Amino acid sequence: MPALHARTGRRGAAGARRQRRRLFALRGSPLHGRGAFALVPIRKGTRVVEYEGERIGHAEADARYDDAAMEHHHTFLMVVNRTWVIDAAVGGNEARFINHSCDPNCEIVTERGRAFIDAIRDIAPGEEITYDYAYEREEGDDEHAETRYPCRCGAPGCRRTILAPPD
Repeated sequence: MPALHARTGRRGAAGARRQRRRLFALRGSPLHGRGAFALVPIRKGTRVVEYEGERIGHAEADARYDDAAMEHHHTFLMVVNRTWVIDAAVGGNEARFINHSCDPNCEIVTERGRAFIDAIRDIAPGEEITYDYAYEREEGDDEHAETRYPCRCGAPGCRRTILAPPD
């Protein structure tokens, strides 16, 4: 049965969609800051949330966040394609609080210039929702680069960095 519409009190598809979207809640995370925690069982293959924010070019993203000048790396950037990056610090949604793990339960899927977070395995209620940030390594990255981007996931196979595994 469809959910009641918030303003009209009538049942309808819009209310049902809003109700279905409440898959997780934000709270303090043992991994880092705030995290997203499943409120209900989430089945493998479920589209958990779209990563939203301001669409900017790569040059603008580089200008906004100078990694070398930052004491602690912290951005809400999501590369969508060769042209666009989403900056969730501007107009972003709760997806920006989903933390990294080297043993994630979700993955990023990009489609038509948009980014989504999809479950890659079943997720139990109360479990933290994570994906592998796998930051692109750049030419000249050394061991210092790995410490600039630390991982706190604690997974058995943790890389100790949110950088993508070396080739």
